[in-house]
Amino acid sequence: MTRLQSMRDAPGTAREYETTYVLRPNTANDGVAEVNTRVKGIIEGMGGKILKVDNWGKRRLAYEVSKERKGIYLYWLYLAQPGVVEEIERNLRMLDGVLRYLTVKVDENVDLGARPSEADDAAYERAAATAADEEDMFLTRSGVGEGEGAEGDDEENDYEYSADVEAEKPAAPAPAPAETEEKE
Repeated sequence: MTRLQSMRDAPGTAREYETTYVLRPNTANDGVAEVNTRVKGIIEGMGGKILKVDNWGKRRLAYEVSKERKGIYLYWLYLAQPGVVEEIERNLRMLDGVLRYLTVKVDENVDLGARPSEADDAAYERAAATAADEEDMFLTRSGVGEGEGAEGDDEENDYEYSADVEAEKPAAPAPAPAETEEKE
């Protein structure tokens, strides 16, 4: 199905779009690569040009979506005709791993040759690899969620932490002089 060009579009130009979609946080790198390959195939198959692909990693969502509190964010910047956006969103809607997606038109009448592409094979590989979640890394490093008193605990670090906490506490105020009341 080919969509008719808008009369406002100049011949030989395309529109610039950015699409951001959120995948489930437990999606493996292979699953991320599969979705990326599908989106890349749609854009290039319909005559578009990919300018940038970026994996923003696993981040906390603003609110719970499909019982998930986190998601893997992927960002695409590309030049294409309006029908390409409809096809990408149709495909993203069908995938169970996609929580949300959003496409925004950035610019109109962009010359295809004037915009350099930052997307190469290495960019697609980086976009398929999701970095570890910063919050999860912090929790495992600090020992939260692990058993207290586990073997290998570093007593020295515990002492330094408690000394820092003690140093930050304000000094206790001096006790007020006791007032005596006369009883009649």
